[in-house]
Amino acid sequence: MKRNVIWGVSALIPALMLCGVVLAQSAQVATLRGAEVDEPVAIDQIHRNIEGRMQRNYRQQPPLIPHTVDQYQIDTRTNQCLSCHDWTKAGERNAPTLSMTHYLDREGNELDHIAGTRYFCNQCHVPQADAPALVENDFEPSSGR
Repeated sequence: MKRNVIWGVSALIPALMLCGVVLAQSAQVATLRGAEVDEPVAIDQIHRNIEGRMQRNYRQQPPLIPHTVDQYQIDTRTNQCLSCHDWTKAGERNAPTLSMTHYLDREGNELDHIAGTRYFCNQCHVPQADAPALVENDFEPSSGR
């Protein structure tokens, strides 16, 4: 009896899977983009970069980037941010130097080069922009800046 139940269930599973595939293929899914995946879509410029530095809202907030980074290459081999902001070049390029925390490894040892944990700048830093809020926000900065 138990063997018959196992055979019945094992025969039913492929049939149910086939029905699921057929239903998924026949369903019409609307795209969020309003276009096919391989169709290029023109993107409107919805915001503009703000020149100059914006004030931070809280202690330890990573600074916002006051310039566009659209064409910057940041990958495992190249980090174009370091061409101006590394401590060896910042003075001659008139750019802010990275904080010393960027040159500490996980154990707190000082390094001569940027730590691997701080190498990808856009993990924490984003370009500042005059963009509409995506969600309502009533955050107020602390008074003790």
